Amino acid sequence: MATVLSVSGSPSASSRTGRLLRHLDQRLIAQGHEVIPLDVRTVPAEALLGADFRHPAVVEATGLFARADGVVVGTPVYKASYSGVLKALLDLLPQYALTGKTVLPLATGGSTAHVLAIDYALRPVLNSMGAAHIVQGWFTLDKDITVRDDGSVTLAPTTAEALGHVVDQFAAALDGTRLLSAAS
Repeated sequence: MATVLSVSGSPSASSRTGRLLRHLDQRLIAQGHEVIPLDVRTVPAEALLGADFRHPAVVEATGLFARADGVVVGTPVYKASYSGVLKALLDLLPQYALTGKTVLPLATGGSTAHVLAIDYALRPVLNSMGAAHIVQGWFTLDKDITVRDDGSVTLAPTTAEALGHVVDQFAAALDGTRLLSAAS
């Protein structure tokens, strides 16, 4: 199957965004995909803020993007946009780092007032990076994500259903894009 890079753009180690992504990774793994998690917060701040393209962590992240067939990008929404730490990483990637890739944008936040952040803030950047196909993204309210004591996640039933559908659409688009690329 495909290799999927699952990128958490949250600056927090205990974020719902990161836990949601790791939860969704399991669905992709169950479908036979290889999933590589990347928590942007683990890239050293001096590399991100100093725009150090040669820093080993930035070089490694760039290689992960190059290796992936598809990318899931998850971010908390702050002030109607995606996180600054995610922006810093995206700025250090090659201009067309997403060329030929299927991309699934996801966002989390405390209010539905932020629901359009995917389409008006994140999607244009992903598009400018050459993504072959950006599937319909999904915004999840923080209140619909419950983190258990063991770190696992429980989703509100309607959220679980919607996210399952979105992830399945991403997997189908990913497989279709790979088939088209192989035929070329």
